[in-house]
Parts: sequence; structure tokens; C-alpha cells
Amino acid sequence: MARTHLNRLIAALPAADRKRLLKALEPIRMTLRQPLYEARDSIKFVYFPLSGVHSIVSTVTDGGLVEVATVGNEGMVGIPVFLGGGSTPDEAFCHVPGNLLRMPAARFREELRRSRALRTVMLRYTQAFIHQIAQHAACSRLHSIAERCASRLLMTYDRVSSDEFALTQESLAQMLGVRRATVTTAAGMLQHAGVIRYTRGRMTIVDQKKLERASCGCYRIIRREYNRLLG
Repeated sequence: MARTHLNRLIAALPAADRKRLLKALEPIRMTLRQPLYEARDSIKFVYFPLSGVHSIVSTVTDGGLVEVATVGNEGMVGIPVFLGGGSTPDEAFCHVPGNLLRMPAARFREELRRSRALRTVMLRYTQAFIHQIAQHAACSRLHSIAERCASRLLMTYDRVSSDEFALTQESLAQMLGVRRATVTTAAGMLQHAGVIRYTRGRMTIVDQKKLERASCGCYRIIRREYNRLLG
């Protein structure tokens, strides 16, 4: 996922389709943990992020939440609307605050019927999104917490407009599906190596190249697949 301040799905559309879509989109700003849609509720809006990170989470049997995917400016929040379901057992909320463009779900369905280019872009994005979920599942079984932590920080870095961004250890722990103490240890190793700087819920990427070397190969695999499918 190349670093950009635009939404890649909108940018991939032909000019006429892009212009029509933008007229129907409303700019909004999301705050930390603000919901985008709730589990099993009808999804009323779809969202095209411009910055920030937004989590798709599932509820497990003990009532805890586990992140299954993240969405930034490479994609859209609201895939169930595109797939025709309209609702999902999962929920979505803002993980790292940012700006988005919002559209009513009903209007999005109209645009899908009208624009073959939009349908094609959404199909390609859905394939990349499914691959991200599969890659995260494999990563959680095969790679160390430090490697996974580095990969998630790189994905966040790609989606924000600054080397510094708000990210609590609790949020990072939820991203990785581990205890907060485990994240504290992993982040401490990266900070000691001069790769990141972390103070009071603010994360700073000090050396992006070193962070890439510290990560597992999953970050590059996911990025390559998004680039292949979305250009």
C-alpha cells in the first residue's frame, strides 16, 4: 500500500465516474473508537477513508473483541453492502483517527448499478481485502510478536499523513490479538533499537527502513497484492 492522502479506490476510477461519485460523498472526521457500523445492524453508510486506520472486529465467545482486518485509504469500510448482505456479525470502528468520505448505502448501490468501473474496482479491492485477512491469520501462527508488531505499525504508517500518530498500547494489543503486556515488551524492543519512539499514546516512526527489516514478510506480501490489484 503506497503512502497517499487520497483514497485509492476513488483514484482508480475513470474521471467521469470519479467526479459523479465525489458529488455524492460527504467528508467527515472520525475520533478514536467511534463506530462506523454495529454488529448485525443494517449498514447505513459506506466509508472511503482518506487517512487513519479503521478496524473490523469479531466478538468471541467470552465477549472479547478480535480484530480480523484493518482498512485505510487503500479501501472501503462497508464491504457487506457491496456483497449484498447489508449487515454482518462483525463491527467496525475507528482505530487511528482520520478523515473519511461517507455515502449512504442506498446511493452506493445505485452507483454500483450505474458504473461498471466501480464494480470492477470493488471486486479487485474485495479480493485484496480477503487476502489481507488470510495473510493475517497465517502471520499470527507463524511469526513473532515483534515481527507482527513491526508489520502492523508499517501498515498504519502507510495510511496516515505523519510519521507520528495516536496509537495506544491497548489498541495495538487488539490489532495483534495479544495481551497489553506482550505489546509493551515488543514495542520496547523496537524503541530500544531506535526504530520507533513511543510516549503517552503517541507513536513515532523514527526509521522506516529499519522497521521494514524488523517486520515479517507479511507486510510486503499484503502491500504487493494491493498494488497488483489496485495499481
